Amino acid sequence: MKKTFTILTLLFTGFQVLAQEETPVMITDRPDATESPTPVPKGFLQLETGAYYNSFEENTIKTETVGYNTSLFRYGLLDNFELRLGVNFEETRFSINDVESDDVASGFSPLLFGFKIAVLEEKGWVPEIGILGHLYLPFTAGEDYKPETTGADFRFSFAHILSEKSSIGYNLGAQWGNDSRELAYVYTLSYGYSVSKKIGVYAEVYGDLPENSQANHFWDAGLTYSIKPNIQLDATIGKSITEGQDLLLSTGVSVRLPN
Repeated sequence: MKKTFTILTLLFTGFQVLAQEETPVMITDRPDATESPTPVPKGFLQLETGAYYNSFEENTIKTETVGYNTSLFRYGLLDNFELRLGVNFEETRFSINDVESDDVASGFSPLLFGFKIAVLEEKGWVPEIGILGHLYLPFTAGEDYKPETTGADFRFSFAHILSEKSSIGYNLGAQWGNDSRELAYVYTLSYGYSVSKKIGVYAEVYGDLPENSQANHFWDAGLTYSIKPNIQLDATIGKSITEGQDLLLSTGVSVRLPN
């Protein structure tokens, strides 16, 4: 839908700035953990792809994972509905006392298939609201990453404009997966700020609270740079607040077609 005044959004957080443009603004769900409530416009295809590195060391055992290709394809099927398809190829290495093991896991993790629905536009104190849901299909994964059960998640996504240069986005939901029937509640909270029309920064906390296990809490921060209205670069750094992740590094690009 074309608008004279559209919202120039800091793609991953829901940050919004008023701008005079004819083309619908591109809003992405990377690089942070907070999913925006806004679907891709009808008839548009959006590719959000990148790479990441994370590490964790416990009791002299260090685990390092590199995601060489983490991609999300989003297609606007209706004005308020998008289809989502995600693929991820990664490699995990282990070392003990700084001596690298020959045991290396490599391959595709389960394919993600899901949807996003726009529920409500922001009005006053009422936030913009969206709903997302995904299935993680075990038969699509490589042998090293194939779970025994089908994973699933759902989220309610919210966004508030705070000013012409800042906003917040947050998610609440639940997930199942990783060969466990245990339900884990998930949350995210992200703050975005526009440095200029092309550059944006964000900071975020997120995590999960399993029903019968220890909670996991994380933080990350990053920036985006818009090369063109339909092309954006991003970079992120983060780690865990609780145990579980010593370092997270991520970089990527998002492209929407047609221009």
